[in-house]
Amino acid sequence: MKELTGRVALIAGAGCVGEGIGNGRATALAFAREGATVICADIDLPSAHETVRLIRAEGGDADAVELDVTRESQVRAVVDAVVSEHGRLDVLDNNVGIGTVGGVTELDEADWDRVLAVNLKGAFLTMKHVIPQMVEQGGGSIVNISSITGIRWSGVPYASYYASKAGLNHLTRMTAREFARHRVRVNAVLPGLMKTPMVTTAMLADAYDSPDIEAMWAKRDAQVPMGHMGTPWDVAEAALFLAGDRSKYVTGIELIVDGGIALGFA
Repeated sequence: MKELTGRVALIAGAGCVGEGIGNGRATALAFAREGATVICADIDLPSAHETVRLIRAEGGDADAVELDVTRESQVRAVVDAVVSEHGRLDVLDNNVGIGTVGGVTELDEADWDRVLAVNLKGAFLTMKHVIPQMVEQGGGSIVNISSITGIRWSGVPYASYYASKAGLNHLTRMTAREFARHRVRVNAVLPGLMKTPMVTTAMLADAYDSPDIEAMWAKRDAQVPMGHMGTPWDVAEAALFLAGDRSKYVTGIELIVDGGIALGFA
């Protein structure tokens, strides 16, 4: 029996920034391979459709839906539609995230507000509307994709990103405690330096003082005790563990997936 057979999973951020496979797309594929019906939600609907295409090409079950997680009316409508069609919602994976390079003296107020809205408010809104359904059906699993930047300095001034992920970590813990008696598990995955299409488009080369993307990759690899960055599949496997029954007695944790890098950050 596959781990998620018969379960319905909503992945917020199931598309991909840029070409290829990012954390959300990899997670959607991993969930579908384990038998879940996957609702691929993303503000970029064509990108969500591409994830669905990849899943269906492997024989999986998936649908795409447009979702801006910062708009409560959209979040409510998507959750209601999923429950109306499938009768339940077993897994929520909050994978939406953006970042803007800049410390507190450099960031524009609008950039700060946008990052906090997407990274923190978005998770608040999805959990707000998913948890009542999970409580009613007798349980469920929520996986919030955070970052080691929520607990450590990463070497790049990322004030709004740091703050949003630190907030997400604590929101995860407190929500886990509040709903544990209802068998709603809430956990966080904290990826380290990952090699994803989003990083390629994030204009980090200047922050790393690198002449090109390959030089930046080399610098990021060198930061990791294991000697290389992680991949979206590393995040997907962690999310899969927390989504399924292998972690049925696990809630409120921060699962660090970083090749050991947080061990050395100050």
